[in-house]
Amino acid sequence: MSTSTPLSGEYGHRAGRGVRERTASGAARRPPFWLAPVSGAAYREIGHALSSLPVAVAGFCFAVTLLSAGASLLVTVVGLPVLAALTAGARGLGALERARARGMLGLDVAAPPPVRPRRPGFWGLVTARLADAAGWRAVLYQVVMLPWAILASTVSLTFLVTGWVLALYPAYHWALARWTPWPGYRLFEYTRNGRHHEYVLTSPAQITGTCLLGVALVLLTPVLVRGLANVSRLAVRSLLGGR
Repeated sequence: MSTSTPLSGEYGHRAGRGVRERTASGAARRPPFWLAPVSGAAYREIGHALSSLPVAVAGFCFAVTLLSAGASLLVTVVGLPVLAALTAGARGLGALERARARGMLGLDVAAPPPVRPRRPGFWGLVTARLADAAGWRAVLYQVVMLPWAILASTVSLTFLVTGWVLALYPAYHWALARWTPWPGYRLFEYTRNGRHHEYVLTSPAQITGTCLLGVALVLLTPVLVRGLANVSRLAVRSLLGGR
């Protein structure tokens, strides 16, 4: 016979994983589909995707630099402290990532247990750091997340900007005709066989169609960003959490 305990407070605990996620109550409840584009939850996830790029670049440079230096210096005793510093620094960067996931993704991941040297002294700490599985997982996180951060930030920003620009086109259409050489938004132009061709959105049907396409993208953006954020959540749980 099994029993279950209801979630209490703002967070519920996933037994055995050291992971707590916000429940579907209170401020953490997901908004309806049509309100998601203006919800705080969606923009926190977008903010996480956009801020991931500079953080990932810094983490990647740190990890690759120390890993390369430590590996090349393994022929001497100096390489071991460098690699130990790598795992220690990666743990610190992992703490930053857990904090970002907590604040922006609603994911509270428990930190891995601290490193406990079995022998006293400097070399005892070095060997403990070298044997730190959590530290090496954090190193792997810093390396593999850079391409993902590039993809997530690019896709999020592209859909966000494109959707709103198209959806609001009826509101600023007049400004293009007044302040630019074109009577409306120009999609393309080219010259062939001495004849100039261009396609400009000027008719009511074109303006309405552009707006509807933008609204569709605006509604789709939170769904897409949610999927990207779930991959980031999985990476944080798998590589930066306690085991």
